[in-house]
Amino acid sequence: MKLDILAIGAHPDDVELGCGATLAKEVVNGKKVGIIDLTRGELGTRGTAETRDVEASNSAKILGVHARVNMKFADAFFVNDKAHQLEIIKMIRYYKPEMVICNAIDDRHIDHGKGSQLVSDACFLSGLIKIETSLGDNKIQEPWRPKAVYHYIQWKDIEPDVVVDVSGYMDTKMKSVLAYETQFYDPNSEEPETPISSKNFTDSIDYRARNLGRLVGVEHAEGFTVERYPTVDSLFDLK
Repeated sequence: MKLDILAIGAHPDDVELGCGATLAKEVVNGKKVGIIDLTRGELGTRGTAETRDVEASNSAKILGVHARVNMKFADAFFVNDKAHQLEIIKMIRYYKPEMVICNAIDDRHIDHGKGSQLVSDACFLSGLIKIETSLGDNKIQEPWRPKAVYHYIQWKDIEPDVVVDVSGYMDTKMKSVLAYETQFYDPNSEEPETPISSKNFTDSIDYRARNLGRLVGVEHAEGFTVERYPTVDSLFDLK
């Protein structure tokens, strides 16, 4: 399956929180979008790997994405090494995305920065013809390098390089996030509190997007950092 966008997160819910509205908008615009979760989030304080599996599936349906895969890497303990890079390369070559969107370059959770660098390195290596990979049928895959790699913003307020107007798509994003019922604010839950289970955090999903939108003159926005300069044909292409 050829994808336009492949969004990758260290944990189920990373993608939804980081770029859920952007993905929802592109799906409506006819783009083929897929999600890869590196881990099952099995070390998360609330819920289980099994409940996260169900929640991730439900969230994918809300966003309308065309594919979602879990790599089942070890939560908190995966590393950016050859073995993990090769597994990501196989998926990049399989889906052949025009762009990849992945974790924040630096964040509170150590998996986010690790996942960010792992995916970025794999995107580059995936274009090297002397790295041979195969998937399933043992047929050697063709090299493929995405045209662009973008990093969404998570817990830390990293200054974005690119801002996407997602006005009108925040409702879909919020529904996709709250599909992770075990993870976020629930006044009736008896599970331990976490940094993301507070009402303040749930509220912040909207007000951070609203504040970024305020800065660029729209209702809501999502920000991204880039690895190379974005290019336009004319300054008039910029809003």
